[in-house]
Amino acid sequence: MTVWRDAGLPPVSLDFITLRSALRDAKETGLLMPDLRKQTHAHLRALIGWFGCYDAAAATINARWGGGASKGTISKKVSEQLDWTVADIVALEDAVGQYPVTRALARRLSERPSTKGRCLVVQSGTIARECGEAISAILAAGQSLDASDMAEAIREIDESIESLRLARALLNAGPEGRR
Repeated sequence: MTVWRDAGLPPVSLDFITLRSALRDAKETGLLMPDLRKQTHAHLRALIGWFGCYDAAAATINARWGGGASKGTISKKVSEQLDWTVADIVALEDAVGQYPVTRALARRLSERPSTKGRCLVVQSGTIARECGEAISAILAAGQSLDASDMAEAIREIDESIESLRLARALLNAGPEGRR
């Protein structure tokens, strides 16, 4: 990663690195939702590349917060043996002037569905309806050779998953979040 600055090449976009990591995770797990921890590690590995070595990154964190980081701890964090602290993230992002983890966390909040005025009982009915439609579409697709039946089943499955995600958001919001 030190080649970026030393060779005078334009820096690789941190969003591109994150996207590549998220797509790799999605392929490995079969899920379209990337793991936030892996995404954070990918962002921070890219930030460490701007410093050129682990010593420089540790010195940056120590200068900001007065100690607590060494080449060894940075190495363990980059290899995902240890998790990054908020203090590490703030120090590294501020030093580089790029804020990929902060932006990812802000996007995470903006992507949450609105829970205002939602009712768990009504949402449970929606889940039952969507899951029933998905089951019907899956069974029809299983007996058909038509690609449109497969596409319909996938669409119904996605609608079911979305209704379940909204129920989870309602539960996480608690009673105050639903008012």
